Amino acid sequence: MSRREISTLRALLLHGVCVLVGLIVVVPVLFGVLGGFKDNGQLASHPFALPSPWVTENYTDILGSAGFWGPLGNSLLIAVLTTVLVVLASAMAAFVFARYAFRGRELLFTLFTIGLMFPFAVAILPVYLLLRGLHLLDNPLGVILPQVAFGLPVTITILRGFFRSIPADVEEAATLDGCTPLGFFWRILLPMARPALATVSVLALVASWNSFMLPLVVFNDSTWWTLPLGVTQFQGQYTADTARILAYVVLAMLPALALYAVAQRQIIGGLTSGATKG
Repeated sequence: MSRREISTLRALLLHGVCVLVGLIVVVPVLFGVLGGFKDNGQLASHPFALPSPWVTENYTDILGSAGFWGPLGNSLLIAVLTTVLVVLASAMAAFVFARYAFRGRELLFTLFTIGLMFPFAVAILPVYLLLRGLHLLDNPLGVILPQVAFGLPVTITILRGFFRSIPADVEEAATLDGCTPLGFFWRILLPMARPALATVSVLALVASWNSFMLPLVVFNDSTWWTLPLGVTQFQGQYTADTARILAYVVLAMLPALALYAVAQRQIIGGLTSGATKG
């Protein structure tokens, strides 16, 4: 077999794997979207067929109820504040780790990277006790602050690699022009790091958006429930109405999917830049 044939075979195998992975991801989403336009009879008799007739009431009824918009607003508030805080804190920490040499720097950075191997589930009890002692139960900060803490390791790791890839000549030129370290950070480094910042922002936002265990533990008051908790409540309320549940799930995941679709180039650019230059 010639090199060209081997190369063609590898390309075909790679494309086949990509198509398979794409189908694994897309088919359940498509099933949920179309299932939301059916009634339970159609789901039982023809689960994979197109809706006939199309039942739009499943979506319109949910969009017209406070049981969707309340959790949506709570998720949006918590996710945005979490993202802003985790990106701001991580950017400043990554700047120090990347551009300054001091004793114990690598040890301290290693402590942050160890956090990547620390699952949140094992810390839920001490986190709950800490939040109860600080009177942060039934408070959005009780979800935001732990999410920020557990989002720091991966965010700092990505941003540090990107910040280190920026040549030192850029900082030296800025210093000669009278730019302070803080000015270099805000006016030059952060604008140059937009792909990496977009990457970690989307990762932090989606992680907060999909968080279930922490809001479940912190919020006893249903008025602060987020969308994942709203899905659980809605599923318990409409156990027999599978089509309506599918519609709610689809609407709940649409904001995250839309964010990924808009920022996918920035995400890929930030990850590849950090990996190749870091």
